[in-house]
Amino acid sequence: MLEGKAVVVTGAGRGIGRDIALMMASKGAKVVVNDLGGAADGAGADASPAEEVVNEIKAAGGEAVANFGNVAKIEDANAMYEQSMDEFGTIDVIVNNAGILRDVIFHKMTEAEWDSVIDVHLKGSFNMAQAVAKQFKMQASGCFINFTSTSGLIGNFGQANYSAAKMGIVGLSKSLALDMARFNVRSNCIAPFAWSRLIGTIPAKTEAEKARVERIKEMTPAKIAPLCVALADPTCDTTGQIFCVRNNEIFLMSQPRPIRSVHRSEGWTPETVRDHALPAMKASFFDLERSGDVFTWDPI
Repeated sequence: MLEGKAVVVTGAGRGIGRDIALMMASKGAKVVVNDLGGAADGAGADASPAEEVVNEIKAAGGEAVANFGNVAKIEDANAMYEQSMDEFGTIDVIVNNAGILRDVIFHKMTEAEWDSVIDVHLKGSFNMAQAVAKQFKMQASGCFINFTSTSGLIGNFGQANYSAAKMGIVGLSKSLALDMARFNVRSNCIAPFAWSRLIGTIPAKTEAEKARVERIKEMTPAKIAPLCVALADPTCDTTGQIFCVRNNEIFLMSQPRPIRSVHRSEGWTPETVRDHALPAMKASFFDLERSGDVFTWDPI
């Protein structure tokens, strides 16, 4: 499916990114395996995770190179583009998977905790897209696969930084799809359910919470990779969509559209909005739900 194509997978040393890199390579892609090698909160650096994935790809007969750049730095993103061109002579797919978590209830969240998560997820996705956009335009082909989260699409406690970043990525992905469609460039989002060291930070104190975590552990990172490879296939024309993968289920997620309207011929005052408009629409209001409140059934 991907013979002769070059793919950059960020955060590919572990978890979801690792399995994406391995499956991309198994389908013929040449892979830049990027991973800073930091902890779940982004601290530190370790070259071994990326190198191990590269060695695994090569042992299976594939082609891959390691990259240890930080997606939050535009110069590192540019270096990944240059490395792919130098090593493989092409760049065709960007998988924006790299991420960190710094979960904290909002009133205790610091500016540093906000900035660090936004920088890796949202700015990192922008940096990678910006690094290759002109090349994709010139060659009239390319594919972005961006990772969002149901924490942003639906909501979760203690993740204002992460949720905001992940919803921002939805907007970025749609803008990429719109702005670059004329150049045959596609962009889609995936919200994954998969057990990883990041998900391992979920607090589990009650029996119900512990049971939920055990169910999540059944959803391995390898379940995410097939959709990524399918979207990267140059024969695929899908763009501008948001998908969710939960074990053996693939969901197409909704996008914001008007669901209810109210009209007043003489216009609205604050009082009539309060007394008429809001009560009229209340039946269609959304509850304060978390991801787990929406995805309530056991994974298939």
